[in-house]
Amino acid sequence: MEFMAGGRAEVRITLADVGKRVSVRRRTGGGPGEAAYTDAVGVLTSWNAGVLSITRRGGEIVRIDESSLVAARTVPAQPARRRGPAADARELQEVAARGWPAVETERLGDWTLRASGGFTRRANSVLPLGDPGMALDAALERIERWYGERGLSPVIVVATGRADTEEELAAHLAERGWTAERHTVVRTAALAPLADTEADTLAGSAGGAPTRVVLTREPDAAWLGMYHRIGADTTAAPQDTADVLTVLTGGPSVWFATVPGADGRAAAIGRVVVDGRWAGFAAIEVAPAQRRRGLATLVMAALAERALDEGASAAYLQVEDDNDAARALYDRLGFTDHHHYHYRRALPGAAS
Repeated sequence: MEFMAGGRAEVRITLADVGKRVSVRRRTGGGPGEAAYTDAVGVLTSWNAGVLSITRRGGEIVRIDESSLVAARTVPAQPARRRGPAADARELQEVAARGWPAVETERLGDWTLRASGGFTRRANSVLPLGDPGMALDAALERIERWYGERGLSPVIVVATGRADTEEELAAHLAERGWTAERHTVVRTAALAPLADTEADTLAGSAGGAPTRVVLTREPDAAWLGMYHRIGADTTAAPQDTADVLTVLTGGPSVWFATVPGADGRAAAIGRVVVDGRWAGFAAIEVAPAQRRRGLATLVMAALAERALDEGASAAYLQVEDDNDAARALYDRLGFTDHHHYHYRRALPGAAS
């Protein structure tokens, strides 16, 4: 597949890559009944007299005139598909917190209180990783005051299926009237296969030209306009722009992907944050009129390729349990469940 960062397609292979696995896109003319561009993935077995020979997995040999190349790159060997990342849930919780950083934080023992003007639960909830340094009831009173001073409801995120301590915390909060909401699963996958997605999507030939995936360091107006939490069509309460941008652009290395659409609007968007070996995906969204064209897959592949370039090897994302469409997409891309979490919200008068 072709990925265009900043509007440019690139041919990134040379004669030195003979013997390596490659992904190429070539121009095929676009005559009646013929796609304008086609893709090929396989081993580059030769490159002689301006002709590339690529051997596909099933043994088929594809010969390509180098003058027809639009984009090309090397891709990891196929065994990478069968390797998934190993990680402790606490490591992932810490990585995810760095990748979606709150505007304001305060420590309470091993717990972290986070506030961001109400923009997303993740950035406006307590992350309890260990002991709060005081009795639970005292900690809850402190949390209620801290969030009350900021006009926010006290919320604690609780991981489940990881350790007895988390299960105990969920039970104690339930006894004190903290209600459960937004049950979510954290999913992980090997990163290389995402960049090596071989799906022949309709997006690749829409309108007779390759679909562009533009990567930027900050979200532009089109990206922000589509993001469901803050876009023009959202029903959520208005958010402080400074708080939103602080959270969205925070993290060790953040990239935003946009598939440009008509009238200056985005057809699809996505976000990735690279933190060491981890690449965290979020905000993968496609405009309703553009769905079923493979744009979500294309966006994730482009972001994965950039994350690989920065040294990441594992992917993670968070999806709510009842989001069947997203879960099905991530299933197809090789993601598996790692651990679950949900939020506990204090009803008025229930925090202590």
